[in-house]
Amino acid sequence: MYKPSSRGAVGREIRAKGDALSRSVTGFAAWPGNREAACYSAGDMTSLRLRVALGLAALLSAGAAYGQATAAVDVMPDESLHGWTRIPIPPTDGLQPKMQWRVDTAQHALVCAGDGGHEWLRYDKELGDFILQVDWRFTPRGPEEKKYNSGIGVRLSKYGEIWYQAQTGLSGGYLFGNNIVDGILASFNLSKQMRENRVKPAGEWNHYEVRAEGPRITLAVNDVVVSELPNCGLKRGYIGLEAEHYEVTFRNLKVQNLP
Repeated sequence: MYKPSSRGAVGREIRAKGDALSRSVTGFAAWPGNREAACYSAGDMTSLRLRVALGLAALLSAGAAYGQATAAVDVMPDESLHGWTRIPIPPTDGLQPKMQWRVDTAQHALVCAGDGGHEWLRYDKELGDFILQVDWRFTPRGPEEKKYNSGIGVRLSKYGEIWYQAQTGLSGGYLFGNNIVDGILASFNLSKQMRENRVKPAGEWNHYEVRAEGPRITLAVNDVVVSELPNCGLKRGYIGLEAEHYEVTFRNLKVQNLP
C-alpha cells in the first residue's frame, strides 16, 4: 500500500525558516536596550508571539502536505454514466448501438452485461501519476466456462490508440497492451512474467490495485504485486473498464492522485 512521504529538503527548509522566525522574535523581545521592544506592553508581546505561532503552524502544515498524495476519490459513475465515455476497441471500428453498461445504485456497483460490442468505458479525467483501486467479479456461466475476459485500462490515450491493460481473467492478472518504445509503437504481453495467479473463480470478488508512477506501472492482485511494467511510454492518460462479451461487475472504484 502506498504511504506518502514528505520531501525532506523542502521540509528542512520550511523548518529552518520557522526556527529563524521564532529566534528573531525571541531576540527582539530580549535584546538589552531595544527601544522598540520596550514600547510593547506584555499584552502586545503575547499577541505578537501568538501571531508568530500561527505562522509557524501554517509553515509546518504546508511542509507536511507538500509532496504527499491526495485522498482516494470515489469515481463510480452515476446512473447517467456522466463523466465516462464509451470508446470502441479498436478505435477505428465505431461503437455498437447497444448499451451494455448500467449502475446498480443499491449495490453501488457498475455492471457490464457483455452483450454489446468490444469497448472501453473511459473515465474522462486525464491522470498523471495515480493509484487505482477496484473490485471486480464475473457472473458465472457454468462449470465448463473458462474463457472469462475483461480488463482495467490505465494510461490509455484519449481514444485508445495507445493502451496499457491489467488483464482480468481466470488465467490471472498481468499487464499487456501497446507501448511506445524509442518512438515506436509496439505490443507487449507480460503474462509469462506474472509472478503468480491470484485471481479467484467466477462469482468471487477480486481486488486490483494499479499504481502508475513515472514510467512504471505495477499491478497487485488481491494485495500481492504480480506484474510490473518499468518503461511505460505515456506519462499521462485515462483509465477505462473493458467490455468483452462476459458479464462483469465493478465496485469500490477509487483513484488516488500521486504528487
